[in-house]
Amino acid sequence: MTFKAFSKIFPMALLGAGLLLAGCSEEPGKPNSAKTDQKAPAPVSMSAMAEQATGFTVGSQMTARTVYVFFDAQCPHCGALWNAAKPLKSQTKFVWIPVGIINPSSTSQGATLLAAADPVAAMDAHETSLLAKQGGISAASNLDTQKAAVARNTELMTRFGFTSIPTIIGMHAQTGALVTKEGAMPTAALADLLGLQVPAN
Repeated sequence: MTFKAFSKIFPMALLGAGLLLAGCSEEPGKPNSAKTDQKAPAPVSMSAMAEQATGFTVGSQMTARTVYVFFDAQCPHCGALWNAAKPLKSQTKFVWIPVGIINPSSTSQGATLLAAADPVAAMDAHETSLLAKQGGISAASNLDTQKAAVARNTELMTRFGFTSIPTIIGMHAQTGALVTKEGAMPTAALADLLGLQVPAN
């Protein structure tokens, strides 16, 4: 499945979004108020992600290999990637970084996941709820710190020039090259992107 990616992302304050099959992106047809003052995207680097992004970690804590994923708690394709990444967590650690793009629940639920005592279990419960069309986890209260972190994550994603979620950032395990990919993919394709072993069926 292929989609035409939008070349520019709307200001995150609009919180409007349409859905793509491979990922969630901004709603087409609305003007971009920043169009006349668009800055070139900042260079993406693993060090910038480590220093500036706030997320929660899934997978092997013993490996230095890290993959970063920008995701929106209201994005169904992010949930698909969440499940696709699970078989690879013994080979790398994934840092899931919530952003607020689709609607107000994106920020409140993302902040709730960051604040959870067990974010992995909370994310599993959240995705199960979304799949059942129950809206996801209930937002916690007193989340000003975590909501600010989600806002910074969103700004960082925008600054890097990414236009849809989920967005994957990592180093290829074999070549050491930086790889980025917007949109969800099945486990085998994700393993190939990252140079990991494809799990046996």
